[in-house]
Amino acid sequence: MFEILRREEMAQGTVVLNEISAPLIAKKAKPGQFVILKANETGERIPLTMADTDPKKGTITIIYQVVGKSTALFKTLQVGDRYQDVIGPLGSPTHIEKVGTVVCVGGGTGVAVLHPITRALKEIGNHVIAIIGARTKDLLILEEKMKAASHELFVCTDDGSYGHHGFVTDVLKEILEKQDVKLVVGIGPVPMMKFLAKMTAEYNVKTIVSLNPIMVDGTGMCGCCRVTVGGETKFACVDGPEFDGHQVDFDELMQRLAAYKEQEALAYEKFKGECKAA
Repeated sequence: MFEILRREEMAQGTVVLNEISAPLIAKKAKPGQFVILKANETGERIPLTMADTDPKKGTITIIYQVVGKSTALFKTLQVGDRYQDVIGPLGSPTHIEKVGTVVCVGGGTGVAVLHPITRALKEIGNHVIAIIGARTKDLLILEEKMKAASHELFVCTDDGSYGHHGFVTDVLKEILEKQDVKLVVGIGPVPMMKFLAKMTAEYNVKTIVSLNPIMVDGTGMCGCCRVTVGGETKFACVDGPEFDGHQVDFDELMQRLAAYKEQEALAYEKFKGECKAA
């Protein structure tokens, strides 16, 4: 059983941070890898990329947004409660090397995934520019941590309530026009990653994205997390979760992510009703 040692509600309570006791995972985990969590015996298996690890404390940190039944169930867990299962580290870690100027772009909860990657790229000697965005100021997360993990930080909000009024791709375009960028790492909503990759392709800049397809076992056995990359079928859980953004079939990915929207919505409404009844 994996105890929650610290819990923080962020972004108007829609995003929750859990620092979890998981010494063996913390010892081996690297930036870009993920874990699969299950709240209880009947809970769903949810993959989440780690936002941070502390091998000395033996903890991992995950940050999730409440969007359905399972994440709503996660939110009911408080400090001292335990996840029944936490499996990992899974997936291939981010390839970290010194290349020069790197731009790390995060949207929404993707910023949590981006944080350890940004920090590692800076620590190895790259000049790291970070761009983070959200719909509005209240939904921004990890601004101070991203500032510490990079040399320059730009903040964007769709509604203009904070930082640049517009999308992260607006700022990225300005940087690509002015600087010799060697690598872009983009993590966030699929549409954001799609348009980011389309933009960087015009500048011929290598681009890495982290994908979040439907996943079940996390070991490559079930095939649920298949994505098309460069015309070939890949499994995000073992071949990824990171891929060349210029090779990803984002339209297919979005179709597959929407396959169970109706069932997910019904399960969420039923769960909320049961909680009110209790």
